[in-house]
Amino acid sequence: MSPSSTSKPYKIAVLLCDTPLPAIVASQGDYGRIFETLFRNALREAGGPETEFVVDAYDVRNEQVYPQDVDQYDAVLLTGSAASAYENLEWINKLVDYVRFLTKEKPQIRLIGICFGHQIIARALGGECVPNDGKWEIGVTEIDLTEIGQKLLGVSTLVRAHTAYSRAGANLEDVLLTARGIHLLRYCIQNLEQMHRDHVPSVPPNFHLLGSTSVSPNQGMVQLYPDASPDSVSPSDVHIFTVQGHPEFHKKITEEIVKARHATGVLSNELVDDYQRRADWRNDGPGVVGKTLWNILRASREKQ
Repeated sequence: MSPSSTSKPYKIAVLLCDTPLPAIVASQGDYGRIFETLFRNALREAGGPETEFVVDAYDVRNEQVYPQDVDQYDAVLLTGSAASAYENLEWINKLVDYVRFLTKEKPQIRLIGICFGHQIIARALGGECVPNDGKWEIGVTEIDLTEIGQKLLGVSTLVRAHTAYSRAGANLEDVLLTARGIHLLRYCIQNLEQMHRDHVPSVPPNFHLLGSTSVSPNQGMVQLYPDASPDSVSPSDVHIFTVQGHPEFHKKITEEIVKARHATGVLSNELVDDYQRRADWRNDGPGVVGKTLWNILRASREKQ
């Protein structure tokens, strides 16, 4: 690793697969700006030295533009979208081909998929994306992590009550002190904003599962480099990292989407009521997933 490789800013190419609602663009910016905010907030929550980074956005849906010099980037990130990853559309097929190109020809570049991006990567690399029988996951959702998910996301096993334990961020010790008479189970979980009814029903070849829910069994996955072992995995081993949820979303963003989709009848009253019940639960987007993305980016420089 050369000194210059660590001093230059990290560069992330964000492939814009959609445009947010006008109200979200007005308050939060487009998805390029939203992901820039995620990376900045993750740095703040993690602490440590200041880190310079650059996010370049490419509209692969409306303009179908891609990086001309992709080798300058440490990572390429595919955003979410209201589109379905299984659709036979020119821009989607082109994106699938680009994922295959990056994976085969540019393995030094980390590939990140978020929601629709997770589904596109699965489709491109031997898996599938399908409708989930009309089942929505919206809002902050608890995800049960696998062993490799725990290792990479840095989440240790903890005790959770069946009631609301610390979903809004209460101290775990306080929960245990007040847990008398409550049935406790051992789980390792993360909370992540969700907004989807398509999903990846299984894990594609050469990938490892990060976590699951009862609605969507594949909540994220990783592909490791050939010399890596899942038994002793570290961020430097990760070539591809995906999540079904939205680490870049927070309450204000999700509220706008829920409001719009409820108004058009896409989301039922029952779904909206369930979302509102969980709206103030703890969100691990920046603090867990965002931190993990930074761990992967920094480790990529160490391999140079």
